Amino acid sequence: MSPAPTPHLSDLVRLRRVRDRIDRDYAEPLDVEALARGVNMSAGHLSRQFRLAYGESPYSYLMTRRIERAMALLRRGDLSVTEVCFAVGSSSLGTFSTRFTELVGVPPSVYRQEQAGATEGMPPCVAKQVTRPIRNREAAARGRT
Repeated sequence: MSPAPTPHLSDLVRLRRVRDRIDRDYAEPLDVEALARGVNMSAGHLSRQFRLAYGESPYSYLMTRRIERAMALLRRGDLSVTEVCFAVGSSSLGTFSTRFTELVGVPPSVYRQEQAGATEGMPPCVAKQVTRPIRNREAAARGRT
């Protein structure tokens, strides 16, 4: 069996730009077509190459960034789940809650209750590492072990 093809160097530069844009503009309305246009690629090519390079689709990466930010906002405890949903760029509370539960293992309302103040006094760089969401639906599997 031949190894999976790797992205070309020029594609890797463009993929990094896409990833940087997602990291920077996660709260903006972003879709794969707009991201692809921004780096002169087709949406299909961007999706395939992004998955090869980073192990997940651009949409999945975007949602993970949004969930990471949502976790930080929920830990503060001063915003409702709905306010957090819209603050991180999600337009659907249902989709946001479903994805949050998939990645974190508990619904956002439960996370907010359980984690309020959990990282108080912790350096932000450490808090980010210990609260990073689990990707690719691993939360359910981890909870069963």
